[in-house]
This record gives sequence, C-alpha cells and structure tokens, in this order.
Amino acid sequence: MMARKRQQVLVLYLANSALDSGVKGWTSYDGTGKKNYTTGDSLEAPYKTGLDALLDGWRVIQFPQLIPPYPGEEYSTSFMKYEYIFEKIVEID
Repeated sequence: MMARKRQQVLVLYLANSALDSGVKGWTSYDGTGKKNYTTGDSLEAPYKTGLDALLDGWRVIQFPQLIPPYPGEEYSTSFMKYEYIFEKIVEID
C-alpha cells in the first residue's frame, strides 16, 4: 500500500532578500487537515529566519522577485516585498 502524502505550506515575509534575515510576517497552510491556522493566531513567528525553516526540513519553493522601487517611491509603504514560500511533504494515515 502506498503512503498518502500531503503538502504543508509556510509563507515567511523576511526583513530583506537574504534568507537569513529576520521574519516580519508569516502564515501557514496544512494540507493534511490536522491543523487549521488563521491570521494572527500566534504572537511569535514559527522561525526567527528563513534559514531556520530550512534547517527544520522546509523546502524553499519560491524566492521573492527583487524589484527596485520607482524613482520617488523609495519610502512609500506597500505590500511586504520579501515573501518566501516553503513546503513540506508529509505522510498521512
């Protein structure tokens, strides 16, 4: 019998484009159905850096696209730029 596998997804917003920079925001999705995460359900990030997530077995599946600011927009606020998407593939019963 083949093991059934599901994907878990972790989205980390880092302080800058370096994978070892600090986590500023995060969200998780669990394709196993065992956990149901919601926005703001934790005051502490699951990892201090993106590198810490790698060391815990998460795989990076998307790096942020580095786009320079338009002239005159260097200090305006917008979306969080440094979004890394990680995944784990886990077996379920």
